[in-house]
Amino acid sequence: MTTTTFDPLQHESRLITRLDRLRTAAGRFPLSLIELGMRLAVGATFFRSGMNKVESFDTAITLFRDEYRLPLLPPELAAYMGTTVELTAPVLLVSGLFARLGAVALLVMTLTIQFLVYPENWPEHLMWASILAYVLSRGAGKLSIDRLIAFNLFGRK
Repeated sequence: MTTTTFDPLQHESRLITRLDRLRTAAGRFPLSLIELGMRLAVGATFFRSGMNKVESFDTAITLFRDEYRLPLLPPELAAYMGTTVELTAPVLLVSGLFARLGAVALLVMTLTIQFLVYPENWPEHLMWASILAYVLSRGAGKLSIDRLIAFNLFGRK
């Protein structure tokens, strides 16, 4: 009968090797797909909100007057501005055409919502702001019209 002894160092070494293989495999996942997914997630959220406002614009004006109550802007103007941003900036963001412009518009809207309308929803706003700040600072990524334009005009990769 053979007895084997448990060697914690050997066990730890195998675990580290497996974790390293997992990390390496995860690192092969295309960043461009992650970037596209982030842009889609935030863009869809804002676009749906804009579509809801368009479907019942009177209700949107009422929301801006009674619930959102933005300072300095009449509710009608705020509703038009908000709806316009929610319908145009997500298209820029998701398509990756002037994505940074779309990201900055939605980031300003996110900060407005956070500080003036729904401060208690900070976890959701932090997620949106993080994604938008990523796009603003890094661009839309490889799967974007911006990338195609830069590549064709400047030969940049």
